[in-house]
Amino acid sequence: MTGNGICTGRVAVVTGAGRGLGRAHALALAAEGAEVVVNDLGVAPDGAGASAGPAQQVADEIRAHGGRAVAHTGDITTTDGAASLVTTALDTFGRLDALVNNAGFLRDRMLVNLDEDDWDAVIRVHLKGHYLPLRHAAAHWRAETKAGRTPDARIINTGSGAGLLGSVGQGNYSAAKAGIIGLTLVAAAEMARYGVQINAIAPAARTRMTERTFATTMAAPADGEFDAMAPENVSPLVVWLASAGSAGVTGRVFEAEAGRITVMEGWRPGPTADKGSRWTPAEAGETARKLLADAETPQSVYGAR
Repeated sequence: MTGNGICTGRVAVVTGAGRGLGRAHALALAAEGAEVVVNDLGVAPDGAGASAGPAQQVADEIRAHGGRAVAHTGDITTTDGAASLVTTALDTFGRLDALVNNAGFLRDRMLVNLDEDDWDAVIRVHLKGHYLPLRHAAAHWRAETKAGRTPDARIINTGSGAGLLGSVGQGNYSAAKAGIIGLTLVAAAEMARYGVQINAIAPAARTRMTERTFATTMAAPADGEFDAMAPENVSPLVVWLASAGSAGVTGRVFEAEAGRITVMEGWRPGPTADKGSRWTPAEAGETARKLLADAETPQSVYGAR
C-alpha cells in the first residue's frame, strides 16, 4: 500500500466487497492510501446464505499489504446494518470520506416466470441496498456541515448497462439498476450543499453474477493477452471518483469496461411538435410517427431476440 496515493488520509466504505468488483475496488482504494471498511454479507450469487469469510479475507489481504481495513458483515438492506457501516468507519478510523455502493445479486427470469419474491429480493438488495447506506452516510455528512466541518465526500453508486438499455431475462435487475441512476441524480442535487458528490458507474466485468449469464463475453483470455473483463479494470475510475481529485464531478454516469471509460448521456428532448391545442388521437398518432422518423434509433435492449 502507498503512503502518497490519491486517497491517502481518506476513509472509504465498500459494500459487497468480498468478491468481484467490490473486492477489486477495496484493494485498489487501499493501494492508493485509503483506509477501508470492507462490507460483505457473504451470500451466494442468488442471495442465499451468509458468511463472514469473504469480507474478513479481503480485510486481511489489505492488512497483509500494509494497509488498514476492517470487515463489516452487516446486512445493508436493513436500517441497523446500513447505519452500522457509518459507525464502523467512525469508530475504527475516525471519519468517513467515501461510500462505494456495490452489493448485489441476480435472480434472472423472463417476466412471465418471475416470481414476486425474486422481484422483491433483487429490488431490495440493489435499490434499497443503495438507498439505506447513502441515506445514513448523507445524514452524517449533513451533520458535519451543520457543525461547521463541511466534508469533501463522495458516493459512487453501481448501475449497469441493463439499467440504461434493459436486458432480456433481467426485468427485476434492470428496473433496480435504472432506479439507482434516478437515485444518483436526485441525491447529487440534494447533497451538493453539504459537500457531497455523487456519481454512478455502469461497469462490465467478470464476476459471479456475469460469468454464467454472459459466459462467452466474459470468458478469460489466453495467457499473455489483456483481460478485458477483469474487474480490476473498473476500479481505477472508482478510486478517482472517491478521491478529492474528482472535485466538481457530480450527478454523472460513467460506463467502464476493459480499457474504455464513457460518459453516458441520458434522456434529453428529441424531435418535438406543438399544435398549440389538444390533439385528436389520429393526429397524435400521425405526429408521433413523423417525430419517430426524425428521431435517433435507440440502442438495442441487451439480449433482444
